[in-house]
Amino acid sequence: MARNQIAFRLLFAVTMAVYATMLLWSLPIVSAAAGGQVPFDMRPGGYSFADAREFLVALSPDGRDFYVTVQHRLDIAYPALIAATLFFAIAALLPARARRWRWWIAAPALVIAAFDCAENSAVAAMLAVGPASLSPDLAERASRRTVLKSNLTLVVMTAVLVLLAWHAVAWFRGRA
Repeated sequence: MARNQIAFRLLFAVTMAVYATMLLWSLPIVSAAAGGQVPFDMRPGGYSFADAREFLVALSPDGRDFYVTVQHRLDIAYPALIAATLFFAIAALLPARARRWRWWIAAPALVIAAFDCAENSAVAAMLAVGPASLSPDLAERASRRTVLKSNLTLVVMTAVLVLLAWHAVAWFRGRA
């Protein structure tokens, strides 16, 4: 196996380990600390000012601290990891004739990290101000960033799945 394949598999494994840690451990803790409500990061359709305020009211002080420290520390690593994983997956799955264009075609995957970091910043701001000082503008800005991150992630992951399906069809045709 080539070095770049080993490196990609390692990157993929680390990305999935961080995601699994958030999905199975840290986000459920945040949710439990908010009376079972879904954390901001896991609302791909966004949320209203009332929803954001309701979550912040329900979130315990320990839950807020956990969200700001543990969850956001994990979510510092994850955006870069998922963006790199998707970027290199698209670049590797595109046909060789794409040459340098493959890097430009894969570039939207890197924007996911920027949107995710912007979302994290807005969520941190909402957690810092709390429910009493939350403004509709801050909640809307955070929600918009969540929706942008979620939609771009969906588009890029769909591109990876389409490329994987294309490779699978080519592989099966080659075997026939």
